[in-house]
Amino acid sequence: MAAHSIPASLNRLLFSVKHASFQSRCGVLASKAQYSTIYDAHEKTFDKILIANRGEIACRVMKTCQKMKIQTVAVHSDVDANAVHVKMADEAVCVGPAPTNKSYLNMDAIMDAVRSTGAQAVHPGYGFLSENKEFAKRLAAEGVMFIGPDTHAIQAMGDKIESKLIAKAANVNTIPGFDGVVETVEAAVKIAQEIGYPVMIKASAGGGGKGMRIAWNDEETREGFRFSSQEAASSFGDDRLLIEKFIDSPRHIEIQVLADKHGNALWLNERECSIQRRNQKVVEEAPSMFLDPTTRQAMGEQAVQLAKAVQYSSAGTVEFLVDSQKNFYFLEMNTRLQVEHPITECITGLDLVQQMIRVAKGYPLQHKQEDIPINGWAIESRVYAEDPYKSFGLPSIGRLSQYQEPLSLTNVRVDSGIQEGSDISMYYDPMISKLVTYGATRNEALAKMEDALDNYVIRGVTHNIPLLREIITHPRFISGDINTNFLPEVYPDGFQGHQLGAESRRELLASAASLYVSAQLRSQRFLGSLRVSSSPLECRRWELCVELGKERHTVEVTKSGNTYTVKVDGGSVEVSGEWNLASTLLPLTINGTDMMLQCLSREASGEITLQYLGTSFKVRVLSRLAAELSSYMPEKVPEDTSSILRSPMPGSVVAVSVQPGDTVAEGQEICVIEAMKMQNSMTAAKTAKVKSVHCKPGETVGEGDLLVELE
Repeated sequence: MAAHSIPASLNRLLFSVKHASFQSRCGVLASKAQYSTIYDAHEKTFDKILIANRGEIACRVMKTCQKMKIQTVAVHSDVDANAVHVKMADEAVCVGPAPTNKSYLNMDAIMDAVRSTGAQAVHPGYGFLSENKEFAKRLAAEGVMFIGPDTHAIQAMGDKIESKLIAKAANVNTIPGFDGVVETVEAAVKIAQEIGYPVMIKASAGGGGKGMRIAWNDEETREGFRFSSQEAASSFGDDRLLIEKFIDSPRHIEIQVLADKHGNALWLNERECSIQRRNQKVVEEAPSMFLDPTTRQAMGEQAVQLAKAVQYSSAGTVEFLVDSQKNFYFLEMNTRLQVEHPITECITGLDLVQQMIRVAKGYPLQHKQEDIPINGWAIESRVYAEDPYKSFGLPSIGRLSQYQEPLSLTNVRVDSGIQEGSDISMYYDPMISKLVTYGATRNEALAKMEDALDNYVIRGVTHNIPLLREIITHPRFISGDINTNFLPEVYPDGFQGHQLGAESRRELLASAASLYVSAQLRSQRFLGSLRVSSSPLECRRWELCVELGKERHTVEVTKSGNTYTVKVDGGSVEVSGEWNLASTLLPLTINGTDMMLQCLSREASGEITLQYLGTSFKVRVLSRLAAELSSYMPEKVPEDTSSILRSPMPGSVVAVSVQPGDTVAEGQEICVIEAMKMQNSMTAAKTAKVKSVHCKPGETVGEGDLLVELE
C-alpha cells in the first residue's frame, strides 16, 4: 500500500480544466452577495489532508483544499486506481480490493495510509466512515484531526433512538414512536399496532434511505423488519431498528447548521428535499417555496438548539418532516457534509468545506446569524447511472463511452468524480454527478436546469436524465405542490418518459426526417463535391415514412438553405440548424424556438434514436418504396416474460426462496438481489410451478440474466 505521487503539473491541469471554481459555477456574484468566500493564505490550518472517500465528494473536498494551499491524499480501491479523485490528489494510496468493507470501510488500511503519508487531518466526505465514531476515536488517538464533529456528537446523533431522546430534551419537535430498540419481528408487529399504521421501520445507525421501509399492515412490518435489518447490517454493520409513526405525504425539509468549538452555532437556511424515490433524494432546492420566514426561523432555531445540546462543532444537517399545516418534526441529524450542500453554498456564498476545515483547526465562525443571506435560488438534480423506467431508478453499470458536462452554460455547477472512459461499478453508489443551477428567481433556476439537462451528454450507461427533466417541468413541481410521495402520485403506473402531445410528436417526426435527409445529402458528397458530377445539384423535395412505436406517419420534406419544411400529420414544421452530424449535440430551431436535441444513434437502415425533451425516442425513417417493402418483413415475437424472471439490474444474489418443483403464487418472493447496497425482492408474475432455478446465493448476476423459469 505504498503511496505514489501525481505530478503537480497534471494536478493543475486537471483542476483548471475539469474542476473550475465552484463559486463561479453557482453564479454567486460578489456584487449580489453580502460577502464572498475568502481564502486567507495567512490563516494556517493543515499542511496535508487525507480524504477518506471516493468519487465526486472526494473531488469536491480537494477543490477547496487546493484553494487553501493544502496538499491532499486520496485513498482508493484497486478498481478505482485510475479514478478522477486519484489523479486529482497530490498522493494516492490503495487501501484494498473493490468491496467497500475491504477498502473504503477498511479502517486499518486507511489508518496505515494516514501514517505513511503524514496526513494531519482526515475529511471523511459523506457515507462510508463519515459518521463512524470508532474511526474518529482512532484518529484522535494518533493525534490526527477528524474534520467533523467529536465522537460524542457522532454517537449521540448517529443513533436514531438516542438522538430522538436528546431532541425531546432540547425542546425539538419529534415524531410519535417507540423510544427503544426493536428486538424481534413479533415485537415490531406489536409496536406497530400500538403506534397505529402506517409506520416507518428504519435503521438506528445510518441514513441515505438504506435500512428503511414503510409498513401499512402486519405483513409489511414483518417483511420490512427483515429487509431493513439486513440492509442496516450490510451498510452500517449495525442491524438495530426503531419504529415510529409515518407521516403520510409530508415534505422533507432540512436545515444546514454550522457550529464551532467556542459555542457558536448558525443555521444556514433550508433545503427542500421532498422529491425522493425509495427514501433517497432525487431533486433538491434552496430555499423552499413552502416555508414562510416565521417557520424558517423556528426550524432554524430548533436545529441550533439540538446542535448546542450535543456540543456540535462542524457542518451538519438537521432533517425535518413538515406536514401540510407547516407543523415540523425532527427526523434525524446527519453529522457530516450532506450530498446536497452545493445549493446552500449557492444561496449563501459560503464554502462549507472551508468552514469545516477552519472549525476543525479551532478557529471561531467568521459570521453571525444576521449575516446569512438568501441570495437567489439553487436547484440540484442527482444524475444517476440508473434506469428510471424500472422503479424510478434501478442501477446500471458500464463504461462512459462519451461524457460531456454542460459547463458552457452560465450559472451551472457540476460536482462529479468521473470522466469519459470511467467505469460505473456495481460496488459503489451509481451517482454520476450532482447538477446544480442557480438563478435570481426559482423560474430562472428551473429554466437553466432544463437547458443543462438537455446539454448533458452521457453515453455508455443508462441514466435518469429523462426522469429529472420530467420532474422539473411538471406543473405540480413548478407550482411547488410536492411531497415525499410525489413520484408515485404523479406516475402511479411507473415512469414512462415524456408523453408526446400532437405538437411535440410533429416536432419529433420533423426533426428525425430533417436529420435523415441531411445525412442522405452529406453521403452524396465527397470532400465538399458531389460524388457524381453529372447528377443534379440537389433534390429539393422528399417523400418519406417515419415510424414511431407502432404508428407510421407519411411526411413530405422540402429544403431551403439549412431550413427544412416538413409536412406531417396535417401540420407544417420548420426545422433549421447547422446539421453537424459528428457533434454529440444537435441544436435546432423548431418553428422559431431554439431547442437542444441529441442524436444518440443513427443506422444505415434508417433507425434513429433522438433525445428530445429529455426522453430517448426510437424512430425509423424510410423512403416511400422502402416503407412499402418493409411490410413484408417478419416481426420478432416478443418473449413471454410471465414465465421467466430476469434480473432487472446487475448485482449479487442474497437469497433464493424457491427450488424446482415448488408452486409459487403471484407476487410471491422468488429471490433477493442486492445492488449498490440496496436489497430488491424479485417476485413471481403469476401462479405457477418452478421449472428451473438458474442462480444461487452469493452469485453475481448482470442485467437481463435469467434467474428462474416457471412452467
